[in-house]
Amino acid sequence: MTKYKNVFVLCTGRSGSTTLAKACAHITNYTSGHETRASEIGESRLNYAENHIEADNRLSWMLGSLDKKYGDDAFYVHLIREKESLVKSFGNRWSYSSSILQFLVKGVYSLTPELLGETQKQTICEDYFDIINLNIELFLRDKNHKMVMRLETIEADFEDFWNLIDAQGDFELAKQELSNSHNATKDQGEVLKKERAYQIDLERKILTKQLSEATGFSDRLGYRIRLFALKLSSILS
Repeated sequence: MTKYKNVFVLCTGRSGSTTLAKACAHITNYTSGHETRASEIGESRLNYAENHIEADNRLSWMLGSLDKKYGDDAFYVHLIREKESLVKSFGNRWSYSSSILQFLVKGVYSLTPELLGETQKQTICEDYFDIINLNIELFLRDKNHKMVMRLETIEADFEDFWNLIDAQGDFELAKQELSNSHNATKDQGEVLKKERAYQIDLERKILTKQLSEATGFSDRLGYRIRLFALKLSSILS
């Protein structure tokens, strides 16, 4: 039995949500996941199973929908990382095309990331911290079942969380998980390598889809040649 049907961890990202989800995996009366429905659309996006703990920073952009579906029936965690550390972490990930900052810069600010100076990047990272955390604070203002958890005090806060949701399971193993660093930012060489792999895989998926939809012989041949060249490029890089 669970005290709450659903538990949501709301955050900016880069704040320990992966680590927290790993710790929650040792809870036996709730399931746990990290961004488990991030690629879903429509009603399916927020269709979480009952007795589940979900950590997903992108939920902070869907708070109206989250409120409509779950309201005050769920338990909410506002996971926060100290601002300076978070800004530095996001600042090291500008080259990630899949970073949420790319959405903010291009989709919200209508700017081109490659044209920004270091001061502008710093300001945008600071803006992101404020935007997301203030939105979460506003969302939680009328919620009765909630808590703030800070990355810097996560072990002590996790014990409070465990008790508040009446969690069952191996508490000691869960606490040990909190001392492990998950999804840590790699050095710049690793960042560039990961971004290159991401771009190659994305292009492969696009070309494969275009090949499956192509009707003419010359078009199909062209896509096959491009796929072969892409595969060769990935081997040599």
